[in-house]
Amino acid sequence: MMTETEIQKPEPAAHARASIKDVAIHAGVSAQTVSRVANRATNVRPDTRDKVLASMKALGYRPNSAARNLKSGRFRSIGVVTFSLTTLGNERTLDAVAEAASTAGYTTTLLPVLDPTQLDVAGAFGRLEEQAVDGIILIMSAEVESPEKLQLTAGLPLVIVDSDGSQPYNIVDTDQEQGARLATRHLIELGHKDILHVSGPAISFSAKRRAEAYLHTMKAAGLDAPPVLRGDWTAASGVAVGRQIAAGEHPPTAVFAANDQMALGIMHAFHERGWQVPGDVSVVGFDDAEDAAAYWPALTTIHQNFGEVGKRATALLLSMIDGKAAPKNKLIPTDLVVRSSTGPVRGQLSS
Repeated sequence: MMTETEIQKPEPAAHARASIKDVAIHAGVSAQTVSRVANRATNVRPDTRDKVLASMKALGYRPNSAARNLKSGRFRSIGVVTFSLTTLGNERTLDAVAEAASTAGYTTTLLPVLDPTQLDVAGAFGRLEEQAVDGIILIMSAEVESPEKLQLTAGLPLVIVDSDGSQPYNIVDTDQEQGARLATRHLIELGHKDILHVSGPAISFSAKRRAEAYLHTMKAAGLDAPPVLRGDWTAASGVAVGRQIAAGEHPPTAVFAANDQMALGIMHAFHERGWQVPGDVSVVGFDDAEDAAAYWPALTTIHQNFGEVGKRATALLLSMIDGKAAPKNKLIPTDLVVRSSTGPVRGQLSS
């Protein structure tokens, strides 16, 4: 025998969903007129439209957007694949993509990829195709082995952010090389000759391009560039590299760090050593993080317009979805923001 608590009560009957026919009868119009209103057609008289909308509200009618999308061949959705959710650039770019897509009436599906490999990227593309997206934005930020094999999207429009411009894809990115030139030239114009670069991870496209531009700018100025040191974008790695610099026999008079977080750690290590910034060593960062002006001292840095990168990438993808021709590469320029962490060269430090 079942106890009282075991007796299953019948579920209340669900209300049937109102149909176009129900709305048409309620409003006293044809089903075709209701369909036109639901699809926002313009060939409906305002008073008729108001009457149909009132009937929709009264009956709780909701247009079947999925059916409309299948009919039009559009899902009003874009997919975003990224290798990291923790970096400043990716976070701001994702925010801009989501906002721009929403403004255009599109939803956004995000798929983080743990390992930047062909297999994992292809798998992410496949999952997005199954979820019925109209196009994909790939925020690359790291090298993928044999990137030419990325053509695995079954013909879906693809835009890549932060990538190698030599790839045969539509790319939107910050002009990394221009930013690195601005940073290096700023230090050279202040009289610095011993300028050290602290790069980001070896797998990062942006780190690679910034380092290459630094080396080219030093060479063009007739200056010898010391070996590039490397961090992992974090302030902790900046502290470690900064201590390594402070322990060297021939400390530089200026350091160009590939991002603001590493610059923060480097300045921390210099303060530990008793060096003044910029009195003893000037420091330049890259990104213009929100709190860069609050660093001690306020950080001279390169401003990246991540919001514009995200907006342009989304606009480009939506244009491709509409079948319009699109440029292969779009680089967003950077700006040098001069603050208190850089100054004229003063002299050689003792180790």
